[in-house]
Amino acid sequence: MTGSLLFVAIVLLAAAVICVAIAKRLGLSSVLGYLLAGVLVGPYMLGIIGEEGQDIMHFAEFGVVIMLFLIGLEIEPKNFWNMRKTIIGMGGIQVAVTMVLSYLLFTSFGYESTVALVISMAVALSSTAIVLQTIKEKGLMTTTAGTSAFSILLFQDIIVIFMIGAIPLLSASETVTTSDHHGEHVNLLDGLPIGLQTLAIILSVVLIIVAGRYLIVPMLRKVVKSGVRELLIAAAFLIVFSISFLMEYVGLSPALGAFLGGVVLSNSEFKHELESTLEPFKNLMLGLFFLAVGASINFIVIANSPLTIGGILLAVITIKALVLFITGLIFKLKIDQNLILTFSLSQIGEFAFVVLSFAFQSQILEQEHLDIMLVITALTMAITPIIGMINERLLLPKIGTKESVERPMDTDHRKSEKIILVGFGSFGNTIGRFLRSHDVHATILDHDSNRVDFLRKMGFEVYYGDATRLDLLEAAGIANAKILICAIDNPDATKQITRIVKEKYPHVELMIRARNRYEAYDLVNLGMDNIYRETLETSLTMASDVLAKVGFKKETLKKQVESFIKYDEESLRRLAGEPNRGDNYIFKAKQELEQQEKFLNEEFKKGVID
Repeated sequence: MTGSLLFVAIVLLAAAVICVAIAKRLGLSSVLGYLLAGVLVGPYMLGIIGEEGQDIMHFAEFGVVIMLFLIGLEIEPKNFWNMRKTIIGMGGIQVAVTMVLSYLLFTSFGYESTVALVISMAVALSSTAIVLQTIKEKGLMTTTAGTSAFSILLFQDIIVIFMIGAIPLLSASETVTTSDHHGEHVNLLDGLPIGLQTLAIILSVVLIIVAGRYLIVPMLRKVVKSGVRELLIAAAFLIVFSISFLMEYVGLSPALGAFLGGVVLSNSEFKHELESTLEPFKNLMLGLFFLAVGASINFIVIANSPLTIGGILLAVITIKALVLFITGLIFKLKIDQNLILTFSLSQIGEFAFVVLSFAFQSQILEQEHLDIMLVITALTMAITPIIGMINERLLLPKIGTKESVERPMDTDHRKSEKIILVGFGSFGNTIGRFLRSHDVHATILDHDSNRVDFLRKMGFEVYYGDATRLDLLEAAGIANAKILICAIDNPDATKQITRIVKEKYPHVELMIRARNRYEAYDLVNLGMDNIYRETLETSLTMASDVLAKVGFKKETLKKQVESFIKYDEESLRRLAGEPNRGDNYIFKAKQELEQQEKFLNEEFKKGVID
């Protein structure tokens, strides 16, 4: 019974649902919930999942594979070039200095120089899966800490190619027989001379780049022409799995190959289709990966060498945190942004499993070394959310940017009608500047300390912190405010702020940003009236400019834009009550579209005649 795949799936999903729900209820990261669920059902606690653990880990790694593919899709060559200073600068300093200090640490523990070098490679890497998931949950991707973390992780994801390529060169033997240790898994590198192994790795990367341009893109064009949605999903998985298989076949990380494939396709016309197709699968598979990491923590190894593991664990986290903090200082991060960066990336990452296992197959690491480092890697990943929580609740409130600063009384500006603006990113920035140009000065709430410090120097009244906190809203003057503008790029936080203000301060008029139509549906269902979709007006402005260039009258187009927005807002509220996005929704949406086109056409003809 317990060996059944269905039983294992039921146990994993039940543990995940229960533990993640409890973690979120306690205000903790969902990552910590998944890790605790894995520990609970793993072979060393309740033992519900036993020998299946390794198989689950291999299957769960597809979550990381899909995530790296999606990250690759976001890294367009142009954006990569614009970020080159932070990617190479911050990433290069972090990896190089961490490797040097880790090498000195492990040689002082009596490890051979080659073994210490390989382990230092693994220690220099951080967990892309845990860091990005946690940062996105907290809405920090657009902050200085978020962009810095992304740059460092991206550099690590690239440099690991060269790390894995260098491992065969460090092997004491002229050939590497991986089948000696894993007879059931044979790859293309088995028995090859070291030089040919390195050449095979380079050729596989080149093959991915060439195939992306001349094979994958033409294939996707044919798939899209078929008009079958599920065929596109199958094609997306075919691409990811094929690239991953090729990497695994030459002894490299499947996730690394997926990342390269994503970068190759980042400039293709299918970028957004692939992103929307794979995103739901990524989140579920990542959760399974975190769960498998928790289940893989070997408490027997810990019991046999508690002092050694505890000492190395503490030393590794200290070294990584110190290097990250100094890196942040070099790049002039504010103290709180630097602390977020430092404690977010102080763990060893999932690529370390690949580096260490490959070094073991290459006969560089002994079984004892491998067991200890795998446990330490899993432990650092498991305690990262706890360290982040301590930083968030104990250190950040006392260190760094103050929530508010004393400002002299200013009687020149019109403050009889108090306005609060939550979020001063690209969207909120435009709103704030336009209000200020009309002598209306909003009180700003933002959680990027670098941005807060800059705005204060510019003379803005700014409060630093998480706007979902009622005490911060009250400190900013929500009780006396007439309007609150929510301009943040985090739908969960937006809904939380909406509920708080509607419940505690119903007299405050809410004006809310929505990134798209589906977020707007959720806000309508919360009883919101003033919803602003960030692409609506811009899209219509462009469309009317196009029509003007082909001969339509601008005055007529202006009226048509106003009518379109009116009908679209009415349609939005009618469709918001639809419980799903299935066939019934499509049918009603089609009806609304036809009705809208009919009304607009009648108004246009009337305007032309008049």
